[in-house]
Amino acid sequence: MNWKDNFDAWQKQNDLPADLKTEMTQLADTPDKAEDAFYQPLSFGTAGMRGIMGAGINRMNIYTVRQATEGLARLMDSLDDAVKQRGVVISYDSRHHSAEFALEAARVLGAHQIKAYLFDALRPTPELSFAVRHLHTYAGIMITASHNPKAYNGFKIYGEDGGQMPPKESDIITQSIREADMFEVPVGDVATLKEQDLLIEIGADVDSAYLEEIKTVTINRDLTENVGADMKLVYTPLHGTGAQIAGPALENAGFKNVTMVPEQKEPNGDFPTVELPNPEDHAALAMGIDLAGKIDADVAIAVDPDADRMGVAVRRGDGSFSLLTGNQIAALMLNYILTAKADAGTLPENGAVVKSIVSSDFATAIADDFGVKMINVLTGFKYIAEQIQHFEDSHDHEFLFGFEESYGYLVKPFVRDKDSIQATVLLAEVAAYYKQQGQTLYDGLQALFEKYGYFVEDTKSLTFAGIDGADKIAKIMADFRDETPAEFGGVKVVTTEDFDKQTQTQMETGDVTTLNLPKANVLKYWLADGSWVAVRPSGTEPKIKFYVGTKGATQTDADAELAAIQKSIDALIVD
Repeated sequence: MNWKDNFDAWQKQNDLPADLKTEMTQLADTPDKAEDAFYQPLSFGTAGMRGIMGAGINRMNIYTVRQATEGLARLMDSLDDAVKQRGVVISYDSRHHSAEFALEAARVLGAHQIKAYLFDALRPTPELSFAVRHLHTYAGIMITASHNPKAYNGFKIYGEDGGQMPPKESDIITQSIREADMFEVPVGDVATLKEQDLLIEIGADVDSAYLEEIKTVTINRDLTENVGADMKLVYTPLHGTGAQIAGPALENAGFKNVTMVPEQKEPNGDFPTVELPNPEDHAALAMGIDLAGKIDADVAIAVDPDADRMGVAVRRGDGSFSLLTGNQIAALMLNYILTAKADAGTLPENGAVVKSIVSSDFATAIADDFGVKMINVLTGFKYIAEQIQHFEDSHDHEFLFGFEESYGYLVKPFVRDKDSIQATVLLAEVAAYYKQQGQTLYDGLQALFEKYGYFVEDTKSLTFAGIDGADKIAKIMADFRDETPAEFGGVKVVTTEDFDKQTQTQMETGDVTTLNLPKANVLKYWLADGSWVAVRPSGTEPKIKFYVGTKGATQTDADAELAAIQKSIDALIVD
């Protein structure tokens, strides 16, 4: 079927919700927009699906949500009945239609006689991951578009380990989704499902259990209770889910002086104070920094709407604030974890840290210094979750920390995804550690630079939306794959890694070895001085990303090389 056939099929539906009916009328007068909404189904992968809300098969709406849930339900129908009866836990964030989509998912599951544990109100993604493990359900569903603009929403499926659904099961779900007619997906009656105990409301009981586990994140309780009581922290959930859980978590750890940004505290799917509700975006922390300056706070913390990512601004000696990158935040937290455990005599001999292949080697230098193994995995926190499960099964390593450069961190494995609640509690403790020494987090970062070298990284994203966007991204990847750049920023490329072909090539000799990682559409180039460049399409957005990592003897040296490499990337893209 072409887009017009799909559009006509929707036009014939008599029971569309009022908002979708109105949009269909508008789309009838705008063929270009109608084509984009109907030319292909919304992509569903191992990270679930994410897209603009509205009418169409390429949009987030109750029908695409029902269809996705039907895919999960059919997978569960094929399983042993005891496994199926464990059910599914469902949570959602503050975006428009999130509560509605969550309930629709529960109704589809109920029609298959699958129990749904539905949170009574919005909750963070990490708590959903925790709840899957805590309630021993077979799966979890999180309705969220994470840090995307307000027009977006999404649907993420989690496996029984609390990590994102593994590829094998995800592929089965995808096939079932494609086979299901979105308008014929059966849904149960809410009142009947509740009477039959197929729709169970959860909330405070899971909050309490999660907060109890969060207490184990704190390493030095004497430090947090004594120094933390005098610290001033500013926190903003950016109109999302974070405040409800982060406030009690910080208080439990001893941080009593936490001020929420009042204009951003309440959930609001319009995100009225920010253009992007993304802690990676410097503008998202502007109100937090302003408030921190007014009340003389030590740190300003921001998390995205589903509270899995955390960004930080730290006070400098002159009273101004500096925004830290995700890599810098990870380095500070990792150094503190290893230092505190080493000082306490609790650093395990088989400790391991896990990071993505596009994250900084700053953390690697720190781990090496403490004799801790660093394991690199593909981008996507599910790969970090897989390593944690491997550690538990094989007992060959003890998980100490995991992170991605995109502001995602995990301290304790009772969650198997990025967890800004854990990260917030630990970051506050790290700030207390430096405050006890008369220093700031900024001072601590400078000390790490002086010890390990000046690591500087940056990510450049290019957006190619619409029908032709995927083709443009594919062409850029093909061009880089077909002709390896000889240099970046005047520095020679010495090694190329193609994670799709799973090969590592030494440019001078032509020697090729096999990469011991799953296939992925990623290219990475290592330069003669140890700097690197990586290229990959985003798995959740119409973007292609260019990652650059450099290291210099000084900040100036590292910044200069970064700028030179970025300039050469721009030239290659233009060519």
